[in-house]
Amino acid sequence: MLEIYNSLTRTKAPFNPLDPGRVGMYVCGMTVYDLCHLGHARVMVVFDVVYRYLRALGYPVIYVRNITDIDDKIIRRAEERGEPYGALTARFITAMHEDAAALGCLSPDAEPRATEHIPEILRMIATLIERGLAYSATNGDVYFAVGAFPDYGRLSGKDPADLRAGARVEVEEAKRDPLDFALWKAAKPGEPAWDAPWGAGRPGWHIECSAMSTCCLGNHFDIHGGGADLQFPHHENEIAQSEGATGEPFVEVWMHNGFVRVNEEKMSKSLGNFFTVREILARYRPEEVRYFILTSHYRSPLNYDEEHLTNARAALTRFYTALRGLPSAVPAGGEAFRIRFSAAMDDDFNTPVALAVLFDLVREINRVRPQDEAAAAGLGAELRSMGAVLGVVQGDAEAYLKGRPVTQAIEVTGIDSISIGSPSIGTGTVALTDEAIDRQIEERLAARQSRNWAEADRIRDALGAAGIVLEDGPGGTSWRRA
Repeated sequence: MLEIYNSLTRTKAPFNPLDPGRVGMYVCGMTVYDLCHLGHARVMVVFDVVYRYLRALGYPVIYVRNITDIDDKIIRRAEERGEPYGALTARFITAMHEDAAALGCLSPDAEPRATEHIPEILRMIATLIERGLAYSATNGDVYFAVGAFPDYGRLSGKDPADLRAGARVEVEEAKRDPLDFALWKAAKPGEPAWDAPWGAGRPGWHIECSAMSTCCLGNHFDIHGGGADLQFPHHENEIAQSEGATGEPFVEVWMHNGFVRVNEEKMSKSLGNFFTVREILARYRPEEVRYFILTSHYRSPLNYDEEHLTNARAALTRFYTALRGLPSAVPAGGEAFRIRFSAAMDDDFNTPVALAVLFDLVREINRVRPQDEAAAAGLGAELRSMGAVLGVVQGDAEAYLKGRPVTQAIEVTGIDSISIGSPSIGTGTVALTDEAIDRQIEERLAARQSRNWAEADRIRDALGAAGIVLEDGPGGTSWRRA
């Protein structure tokens, strides 16, 4: 039975949906003022796997991932570029969708945007004011009264008294308590604004998710996910707002993926180790990046370095080599592997152990294949079936091994973007095309048939120097890019 670690209870427990006929999952999505970075990629891939596995277990899942399309950073970036905020967010939403698709992520069932849910946000704020949990301040903002919500801090484990003791002196005077946070921000000249009973303005960041999640999934739903950096204050504030407004429990299971590090240091623009998804995909295939993300348990830190990406490439090369040339078949003969794979995924989505099971299955395919290709084909189908749960090993083996591009180039008007695809590999600056490689293999075959072993070896060595690996077998010579 599936067990999930709950950040709220700090324990791992069996997953029991509130409604057996539906699982509701909400994941905090991106604030769309820039290109997605590696941290965003991890959130997208981690919860895509959760979504895939829940569906594989037979649960009808409603997966909601929001878009924050109005906030201070968006307004500031639009002003810097001298364009309407809507034009800015539209471009980066397109870019985000392209990055997610490149990484093999399924589309969420719903993708609400903050600006499309202003009425729901206004109703929730009004309810909180009516219940004495929020107040309109003298500066025109509306704040949540943290002191009026007794359970504040239970998700993060933070004591409000300690937070107040450490609060900065320069707290806005309009707040009654330094811990109070904005639900509604009064309009400033030139900024986007919406009418509200307490004055024109725009929503605060935290209230957006409370309104959108409850609108899409109801007051009480199964899973809420996001990065560990959101646990406090964002998710803590979501609980206070949502439970304060509805009077019901908000979320059953809270899931948080770990931080991303680069060469064992925190990823940061100031440290110069900050990578966008597109910068990484200019050097590595999307499937290799996805595989790399899954090699760490989702709650553990993910350390990005060149060696780990190279290892991911080598692992996928091994998988696709095992699948190469196998005839189509239905999954068969892998029951023991399926049991182990399910046990790993049932243990809080333990993808590193699940990948280890796939490695063992590849060994079995290679062991069986010389004696029984039909049995190997059934095991190959098992590999693809289990790989589908992780979103890997779904491509054409020949295309992967020969290094052909696996996605279209990404180009978004107005964004400094990098095309996605596999760079050609060749000698010097001249790329070797598939046709050129095939011609070299034919010339090598002719040399071998005429017993010109020196020429055959020269061709093999030249191709090897260009990153082309030849594999001779009973059916002839195949090749792959190193």
